[in-house]
Amino acid sequence: MTDFSPITQAVWNAAYNTPEDCPYEHDLAAALEAAADQVVPERAKAIKGGCTYEQAYSAAVHYDIRNRLLAIAAELRGNTEDNQ
Repeated sequence: MTDFSPITQAVWNAAYNTPEDCPYEHDLAAALEAAADQVVPERAKAIKGGCTYEQAYSAAVHYDIRNRLLAIAAELRGNTEDNQ
């Protein structure tokens, strides 16, 4: 097997360590969630007062990217508001 970087290995592990009886969509969702954690980790609460506009904008962009990845994962799992 190929040696992966730690980031890639975390995504691989998430996709292939789901229970055998889970649908394939759950494997994809687990991989996306792991990718979101590795590439755009959840940060502590938003930067509080004293931050620059650029810092606040950067934080907002990071949260948006993370939320979009997690929304795709939730849809693959069937966890959308329409399906609940």
